[in-house]
Amino acid sequence: MAAKTKFGGSYTALVTPFKNGALDEDGLRELVNWQIEQGSHGLVPVGTTGESPTLTHDEHNKVTEWVVQESKGRVPVIAGAGSNSTREAVALAKHAEKAGADAVLVVTPYYNKPTQEGMYHHFKAVNDAIGIPIIIYNIPPRSVVDLSVETMTRLFELKNIAGVKDATANLARVSQQRHAMGPDFIQMSGEDMTALAYMAAGGHGCISVVANVAPKQCADLMSAVFKGDYAGALKIQDRLTPLHDAIFKEPGLAGAKHGLKLLGRGEDEVRLPLVPVTAATGKIIRDAMVHAGVLN
Repeated sequence: MAAKTKFGGSYTALVTPFKNGALDEDGLRELVNWQIEQGSHGLVPVGTTGESPTLTHDEHNKVTEWVVQESKGRVPVIAGAGSNSTREAVALAKHAEKAGADAVLVVTPYYNKPTQEGMYHHFKAVNDAIGIPIIIYNIPPRSVVDLSVETMTRLFELKNIAGVKDATANLARVSQQRHAMGPDFIQMSGEDMTALAYMAAGGHGCISVVANVAPKQCADLMSAVFKGDYAGALKIQDRLTPLHDAIFKEPGLAGAKHGLKLLGRGEDEVRLPLVPVTAATGKIIRDAMVHAGVLN
């Protein structure tokens, strides 16, 4: 099998900043630069946290282009290219490749509940349409389907399928997937709270929502793990634990945007049907940010 690009460490699932209902290009470019300066190992625009469900295709494509442009090759960009329509996923993936993304993140088709065979052909269609790595995004709580280890193993035989963003919250899967596909199958945790445990079982990194607000801490935790310093990583985890909880009290992207607002980095504007976090949750997020050493 041809060598597939390696990804690892703390990858931020970027929020998409808005201003008066429109995309905030300047805000997004500032966020990209700050994330890289703070040590984030990679960026993942236009996933769920980037509010992809409520962006138009044109907006989705613009966000990908801006993030790739602003990153200037300093860190890898894995662009969201997921849809429950295979044609749409193929179109988004082709655009991401053309825009210069290093890889695409393709979610399991949600809502229409395909079979394992249907999902295999969905990912194969994207694989056949592009020439950059594909990270499968497996998130059963949102998609209502779970891509099995067996189907993933079949997909890994294709030239561009490189790994998984695993948001099953089932830590046994890391070991099962590692056993089935070997250590070269890239396994990124899709859940902040269990990312440290995920790494101990053979994970390669985390695609993180909390890294929007605490990029340095999330990157430092991963760097400690890569050095084998699990005691050091656990100290960072202890500081981040309340923040991992707080950000997800309400939809995580609203929590992340609120945290960025507290840092003076943009507004907490989100698109309906999502709404900004309540004042009570906002206070919990602020307290957790202080505990994490992100805010004074």
